[in-house]
Amino acid sequence: MMDVGIVSYGAYIPRYRITPAEIGRVWGVDGKAMGKGLLIHQKSVPSPDEDVITIATEAARGMMARVPDVDPKDIGAVYVGSESHPYAVKPTATIVAEAIRATPAMTAADMEFACKAGTAGIQACMGLVGSGMVKYGVAIGADTSQGAPGDALEYSASAGGAAYLIGSENIIAKINKTLSFTTDTPDFWRREGQPYPSHGGRFTGEPAYFRHITSAAKMMMEAMGTTPEDYRFAVFHQPNGKFPTRVAAQLGFTPEQIERGLLTPHIGNTYSGAVPLGLASVLDVADPGDRIFVTSYGSGAGSDAFDITVTDAIREYNRSAAKTVAERMANTVELDYARYAMFKGKIVMPE
Repeated sequence: MMDVGIVSYGAYIPRYRITPAEIGRVWGVDGKAMGKGLLIHQKSVPSPDEDVITIATEAARGMMARVPDVDPKDIGAVYVGSESHPYAVKPTATIVAEAIRATPAMTAADMEFACKAGTAGIQACMGLVGSGMVKYGVAIGADTSQGAPGDALEYSASAGGAAYLIGSENIIAKINKTLSFTTDTPDFWRREGQPYPSHGGRFTGEPAYFRHITSAAKMMMEAMGTTPEDYRFAVFHQPNGKFPTRVAAQLGFTPEQIERGLLTPHIGNTYSGAVPLGLASVLDVADPGDRIFVTSYGSGAGSDAFDITVTDAIREYNRSAAKTVAERMANTVELDYARYAMFKGKIVMPE
């Protein structure tokens, strides 16, 4: 296997926000306390004309803008991971591929594994590039996540995504190893035709999120012969601000190591976009030689772990050609619940 890693990346987050306090106000709940418990101050909200396709396209265009020398026709695969694809039958990936001019000599598919579909796409691209089947692969994690009115998920479910160009030339971050830990743990699900997901409440914590994250993370450090001290940054799946903070401490990582990639307190849970966005935020400031530990999580349930080393190529990489995650998080517009409900289609104008 040749060296494989990240050649470029891009991110997109809608500018609209709503606070837990405003959501709680409508349902007669102490939203401030709810937000404090979840460690979420506000969450991103897609505008009425935004969906997974537009979010993924914006992220992918930013990714390509940073590597103008890469010919889109050399992209041999495009995978979009999400649990809120606009179409039940019609791929998001083909639309995104067309938008970045990667068609037609390529393969494309949509992926779904709850919140880790984006990292599953990265693994698929690694295999195709490493085997020599394609020169570049694109993996995107993006969501406009759902939460039923008044449900606990409504305080966290948000929108955003990030795109990654995977290749073997001019790598800005080498993926040293990836592995996964997967079981049939039904902690979160949504049947076909249902608008909102169901969840197992507290069951989603210990037997689901924490078991899979810690298992995959420990397997990775054992395989690589590393400890948390060997990494400058760590990114864990973040359904809220509380879970990744707790799991990092359990594994021996410090608050400083996870701070840069912990975005949920400011934008909510972007589901398939959560870990890709957290990693993008880290890459926005990473230096050559920095080592990054990444572990995603998807209900159903599984975790993908990655050991990544930033290379010297990042010195010449044009990060300024697209907006950084911090820039995407700035200049926000706060919504009241009525406009939020309209944006999310919870209330619809009569025809």
